[in-house]
Amino acid sequence: MENAIQLNEIFEPELLAEIEKKGQYTSVKEGTVIMDFGDIVRVMPLILKGSVKVSRMEEDGKELLLYYINAGETCAMSFTCCMQQQPSEIKAVAEEDVDMLLIPVNVMDEWISRFSTWKSFVMNTIRARFAELLKTIDQVAFQKLDERLINYLHQKEKATGSSLINLSHQQIADELATSRVVISRLLKKLENDKKLLLYRNQIKLLKEL
Repeated sequence: MENAIQLNEIFEPELLAEIEKKGQYTSVKEGTVIMDFGDIVRVMPLILKGSVKVSRMEEDGKELLLYYINAGETCAMSFTCCMQQQPSEIKAVAEEDVDMLLIPVNVMDEWISRFSTWKSFVMNTIRARFAELLKTIDQVAFQKLDERLINYLHQKEKATGSSLINLSHQQIADELATSRVVISRLLKKLENDKKLLLYRNQIKLLKEL
């Protein structure tokens, strides 16, 4: 598998051989739902290229953004669902075109005991995702909406590698669990402060943001 070389700084050669043998390489287009609420999780996605948006559904049916998965990362919540063979509690959507490896659930326990790099990868993933979840909770609980919006835009920029954000005001409002009117007002204020530029369904972030 030609993509295994992208992982040689993370995993030992013996594990790379196992990944090549048992992992499945796949590509999906931007907007593809990789994992949906209630899906039975049988594989764990390991991202090689692109980014994936992970969200959770609130009781009122709205989706709340949790974090992004970037190249060289995986989703800790999908990992726990895999191990416990429980339905997915998250939704994962390709933020851009994504190349990834699908790791079967039935090998993950074995790999933890056999390969130290895999165990470290899993533990570091859980630690990193947990820190991001705490950050999300802090933002919802303690930050003002304008601060959450700025953090959200920076997250988007980091995930896509572009300062041009292709989203409507309504999409942003949905992910931040607020109204389009409020988001439009806050974005307009940021534009007036020369921190960004607003276009139709696009936002250009400036260095001042």
